[in-house]
Amino acid sequence: MTLKPLTATVVRRDLPASFVVFLVTVPLSLGIAVASGAPVAAGLIAAIVGGIAAGALGGSPLQVSGPAAGLTLLVASLVQTYGWRATCTITLLAGLVQLLLGAGRVARAALAVSPAVVYGMLAGIGVVLILAQIHVVLGGSPQHSALHNVLELPGQLVGHHSHAVLVGLLTIAVLVSWGRLPLPWRGTAGAVARWVPAPLPAVVAATVTAWALGWDVPRVELPDGLFDDWQAPAMPSGSPLAITGAVVAVAVVAGVETLLCSLGVDRMRPPGTPRSDLDRELAGQGAANVLSGLLGGLPVAGVAVRSTANINAGARTRAATVMHGAWVLLLALLCGPVIELVPLSALAALLVAMGYKLIDIARVRDLRNHREAPVYFVTLGGVVLLGLGEGVLLGIVLTAWMALRRLTRLSVSVEEAAGRWHVAVTGSLTFLGVPQLMGVLRQVPAGASVDLDLNVDFMDHAAFEAVHDWRLSHERQGGEVDIDEIHECWYERAVTGETSPARKSPPPGRWWAPWANRWRRNNRSSPDASEMSPRSLLLAGVREYHGQMAPLVRPILAELAFQQTPEHLFITCVDSRVVPNIITASGPGDLFILRNVGNLVPRHGSRLADDSVMAAVEYATNVLRIKTITVCGHSNCGAMAGVLAGGTEVEHLPGLSRWLKHANHSLARFVEAEPNDGQSPLSRLCQINVQQQLDNLLTYPWLHRLVEAGELELVGLYLDLETAKVHILDRQASKFVPIPDDASGDVENLSTTT
Repeated sequence: MTLKPLTATVVRRDLPASFVVFLVTVPLSLGIAVASGAPVAAGLIAAIVGGIAAGALGGSPLQVSGPAAGLTLLVASLVQTYGWRATCTITLLAGLVQLLLGAGRVARAALAVSPAVVYGMLAGIGVVLILAQIHVVLGGSPQHSALHNVLELPGQLVGHHSHAVLVGLLTIAVLVSWGRLPLPWRGTAGAVARWVPAPLPAVVAATVTAWALGWDVPRVELPDGLFDDWQAPAMPSGSPLAITGAVVAVAVVAGVETLLCSLGVDRMRPPGTPRSDLDRELAGQGAANVLSGLLGGLPVAGVAVRSTANINAGARTRAATVMHGAWVLLLALLCGPVIELVPLSALAALLVAMGYKLIDIARVRDLRNHREAPVYFVTLGGVVLLGLGEGVLLGIVLTAWMALRRLTRLSVSVEEAAGRWHVAVTGSLTFLGVPQLMGVLRQVPAGASVDLDLNVDFMDHAAFEAVHDWRLSHERQGGEVDIDEIHECWYERAVTGETSPARKSPPPGRWWAPWANRWRRNNRSSPDASEMSPRSLLLAGVREYHGQMAPLVRPILAELAFQQTPEHLFITCVDSRVVPNIITASGPGDLFILRNVGNLVPRHGSRLADDSVMAAVEYATNVLRIKTITVCGHSNCGAMAGVLAGGTEVEHLPGLSRWLKHANHSLARFVEAEPNDGQSPLSRLCQINVQQQLDNLLTYPWLHRLVEAGELELVGLYLDLETAKVHILDRQASKFVPIPDDASGDVENLSTTT
């Protein structure tokens, strides 16, 4: 029973997809073999092995492997240095290295190479391909380096106008126009034409034209049989270190290109298909390279163009990849004379188009957003001017230098106001930043009072010693140093010898501190900082948010942009000292907050109707489906002080006077309750008011039913401003109690009000 759906999928989806990929593979494999300086048959052998062996053994079912344009420059260099048979041995040994890496489950470690380096390498290869193959298109021969190809190009343009140029231009014209121009026919023929990938009709058109017109152009040469000229791989002669480097280079470049392609395939994979097993994929590629090297084929790697064609054509299992390799094998064994009709200039034109795609300028825009474009261009230039290995090494070195610079980025500022100096240090304070820091500290005169703010996420021992020695020296000269660690206590831990891990701290800038404690202190160089207008302070806070907090919360807010799903309605006072998100350690999307004077809830049927509170409650319960309503009061509440004074203090505020009448039930409950000697009357009323508002909520029949059904819970909280502690209502004892430090000490009936 299990074979039936599998067979149906293979016949209906994988078989047609395999033929599409086969049509793409053949011309590309031939062109890559020619550009690599390898026998033409080596491209077909690699395509066969990549399809059948890597397809069957790999861990990415929909990925198509074979000869890759990204390896062209490397293979061409190896062929020139060691010869073709020795290059086959290097391919075989690289496969063994990949097998070991796959068995060691280190595939993800290969992804530590920055994509900017990989994209720059591919772009460099694309430039080299274009500069070399354009000479073939023009009827000439490529030079031994990209620079010489550029120097020879003007003479090539002036001096060569053979039939090969016309073949190349025709190939490029078909490649560019195929799929863009409206087809003059409709129905099945038009659908098939759109289904066939562009490289095949481009090569077919060039071949048929050259054959029909009798043009004398260089053509592909195949042996009588695919393996007739096979010879065993030979050991390369040369320095063991150089040979080892060549083996590692093939293994790493092919492996990284394969793994990046696997990740791309995962992003495009249809629903229901499994994700790639990267370790298995790397091992499968290793086995394919061992076999390809043994049979005389090019190195094998995952290829994005063929993999994309495979997925777009409807492939669902690895059968499509395996069958495409079988199609190539049949073509090589049965259609050799047809392949020998293909002009070399047509394949060269195909490679010029492929090289253009490898450059992929769109990648630069993405890398620029992450400030990695320099890595791309340095790698590209290194590959073109120096060689593949040198260019990649340059890119890796630049990536490491930029990462080190980012990790050790340090900002040091110094200001003086009213005879007191303020030094702010932000970033990672390591030995690399010590010269910069000490240069600033030397500006502080002896005997001065200094505030040293260390807003650092890391401090190494060299930096600590520099700061500590300066502090001791400055204090011996009569100065005063006040060190404030804003991010983590690296300095304090080093002084005290504390070995526990550094605490996790809030974002830089002490976002939870009032402006008066934070912004004015950090901007005391301004002569009128203490007299700034409220509007200026507000805008300064927004600017600080944009610079420090916005990048941190942007991913969260982007995810919540079109939907909010809070589970808590939090009713509290408008008092500026009560910040719900701080006292509950919550973030965006957690609390649906309702604030008013005195955290009051008008009773059902109240003569002083107020729909604003119940509008929020109705929306929270009926639309957002919240599970908890919390009423949070606080000490020293001005609203409750006005209620306790009988409303005389707010008689001149008619709107507020009317609103506070909703607290009459709280006042009556306060009068009836027995006094508590340990509390002030105002604190008692603030707490009683919370209990009364919870009871007011239950006067609404629909809300009462939700509570009785267990679908809604009512919670009472009380914030003591002096201690910054939050207490929870114990409904059985009718009093507020401390919240247990350990979650295991929570008691459900402490918070539920019925």
